[in-house]
Amino acid sequence: MVARRTYRLLAPTATHHALAGYLLEQACEKHRVNILPLDMSEPSAPTTRHLDVMNVRACLRRLARAEEAPWLHAEVARRMADRLSIIRAKPEAVLDWWSFGGAGSLLLSQAYPAARHHVVEPTGALQERSRRAAPAAPWWSARRWRASAVQVMSPDEVAPASVQLVWANMMLHASVDPAALMTRWQRALTVDGFVMFSCLGPGSLRDLHGLYQRLGWPAPMADFVDMHDLGDMLVHAGFSDPVMDQEVLTLSWDSPQALLRELRSLGSNASPDRFAGLRTPRWREQLLAGLASLAAPDGRIYLQFEVAYGHAFKAAPRPLVSAETTVSLEDMRAMVRTKSPRA
Repeated sequence: MVARRTYRLLAPTATHHALAGYLLEQACEKHRVNILPLDMSEPSAPTTRHLDVMNVRACLRRLARAEEAPWLHAEVARRMADRLSIIRAKPEAVLDWWSFGGAGSLLLSQAYPAARHHVVEPTGALQERSRRAAPAAPWWSARRWRASAVQVMSPDEVAPASVQLVWANMMLHASVDPAALMTRWQRALTVDGFVMFSCLGPGSLRDLHGLYQRLGWPAPMADFVDMHDLGDMLVHAGFSDPVMDQEVLTLSWDSPQALLRELRSLGSNASPDRFAGLRTPRWREQLLAGLASLAAPDGRIYLQFEVAYGHAFKAAPRPLVSAETTVSLEDMRAMVRTKSPRA
């Protein structure tokens, strides 16, 4: 199946044209999952997120006990890492935001072996897990005797202007305030540093939404932020030249039970409008029957995930222009000599 992606360029530069060309070159690549076409839509109104914070914390506790990150997160991390090759800048320090769940630490180490790698985890359990998993510096490296090869910290411990790359894979859709989080990323970057992130978009699991509506149930998940709104948030956070694009991944399962296991590994329903209490075995049987009704003629159940990708740079701060500006006589003469061919 031919793969097609859509992309949007804001204030395009040479780097952005290279990214657009790269995306188009990759359009015919064959993947384990099918990529279906997605039409570009007009920017929507700013989105305010409503999440059940306690539910998100429960998902993070379950993630800390998981043997590995979700397969979908690892697949998106691989696709996002492919884009690093078009960026010429070689960061001296990399910040991996929500590292374990993002499944990109090995890819970042391979892309930037000489860089200092910092890890941000949202909970103490995930921080401890990342500390245990962090590889030690080689015995011959001076870093081994000065500090750990990977520094693990909480979001509040990130120093301003300390890294040249913030990497955040498949976690932004779990944020209550994505705009505020982008501001944190911008603050952590040095000038000309860049952020690269991915997250689920509003086109995810539409067939599951339709099933819940037919059964008269509340939404099966919280709403996701549109790609265009994410690009606007980047600009408001102080980033320059943002690039946003998206693709739809189609995953399939051979049974409703396998589908539910996969979805549980990705998280759970963090919508405040979900069922208020525990569900009964009868409800579960109704859900399984509904999922089975979605099966294609080949007997497999197909669901789509919209994945949004973004990257942007931190530009140098612009000096404020006051209502009254003083220019020296020498500077004025220099400007006149520059502008007038007679001078």
